[in-house]
Amino acid sequence: MRSDIFDRTNLEVENGQRFFLQNSKMLKVTLGEPVLAAKGSMVAHQGAVQFHHKGSDTLAKFVKRAISSDDQALMTVSGQGDVFFARFAETVFIIHLEGDAISVGGASLLAFDATLQWDLHRTRGAGMMTGGLFNTLIQGHGSVALTSDGQPVILDCSQQPTFVDPNAAVCWSANLVPEVVSSMNMSSLLRGGTGEAFQYKFHGPGFVVVQPSEGFAGLGQTS
Repeated sequence: MRSDIFDRTNLEVENGQRFFLQNSKMLKVTLGEPVLAAKGSMVAHQGAVQFHHKGSDTLAKFVKRAISSDDQALMTVSGQGDVFFARFAETVFIIHLEGDAISVGGASLLAFDATLQWDLHRTRGAGMMTGGLFNTLIQGHGSVALTSDGQPVILDCSQQPTFVDPNAAVCWSANLVPEVVSSMNMSSLLRGGTGEAFQYKFHGPGFVVVQPSEGFAGLGQTS
């Protein structure tokens, strides 16, 4: 049998790391310790692997998840073996936390070490008109895999205010506290609006990762 599909670039990668990229669209995790992952993001696994719904650890976290439009539906993945994760063929990248933290927006969270601490935080200024905007703060020692709908750009927020569409903000420095600002005025409302009613405003030492997309119809659904 012959086919270009059997090219070495498409073969399973083995490099001894726990979190690594099988390719730019797929994450491979070698289990030992459990991981938390977005529900429905598993595309394949090898070995004895179990999947369980991840509930809220505390009452406060349960309440936040109940009212959050950006709630992260998570599953616990445990056992022994290799698990492959992907979502809508989006670009995957890994951040290794070394006692520090990262804030993650929207549906960009793919998988992370279960030993990491995480919680939902409401964005300042995100009132009823925005539907309530939340981000997930992840901190500690371990790996976090995120997805971007296309090749992202990293913007420096230290020199001047940076405004980002909430649906395009993948993640940002944990020390940055985004503020929701509105560009709506009476004239734009009367003319049907611009489609750019609300933005995140970042300003301070740090960065924000922006994807070249504001999401699509399938985003947030599970397989």
